[in-house]
Amino acid sequence: MLEDFKQDAARWLMPGQVGAPNELTIVKLFLLLVTHAPLRAMLLWRIAGWLKQKRVPILFGILHRSILFFFGLEICDAAKIGGGLYVPHPVGTVIQVERMGRNVSVIASATIGLRNTYAFPRIGDNVFVGAGARILGDITIGNDAIIGANAVVIEDVPAGGTVVGIPGRLIKIYGEAVADRRQDSAHA
Repeated sequence: MLEDFKQDAARWLMPGQVGAPNELTIVKLFLLLVTHAPLRAMLLWRIAGWLKQKRVPILFGILHRSILFFFGLEICDAAKIGGGLYVPHPVGTVIQVERMGRNVSVIASATIGLRNTYAFPRIGDNVFVGAGARILGDITIGNDAIIGANAVVIEDVPAGGTVVGIPGRLIKIYGEAVADRRQDSAHA
């Protein structure tokens, strides 16, 4: 829990970058917690997860509901989420995943959760989820993927993929343009 939270906090050392957890001192961590409410939400969520593991249901429940009430952030208590989670604007954000890798950025009012069946997305490392994006259902988002603002993703995204639009369509893989399959099939 502590190592994952240190990685969460390191994301706030240099906005837009993944900082090194070993650069955190007690003073820097205290100043980050005082300055950034979303980081306080991450700390509470990590503590709540630890309490759940230790089978302390009442305190876990109080913390879990406090995160929603005070920060507007809903994160599944059973989610396996790696360190470095960065949610700079938590109000209206819902994160219900089977698992989520390290150093994932979820910008604002995003929804990650189930679609038609009780199955949740799996998200890789270093993924960026833009404001208002929806990632829904039993899908996999590969490492280094970029989900554009307001995209609705209901299909797997390969590693390095960039998805935009409603419904989401793959436009790049590691910066290289991808031909639109819908346009190609329309011309056939």
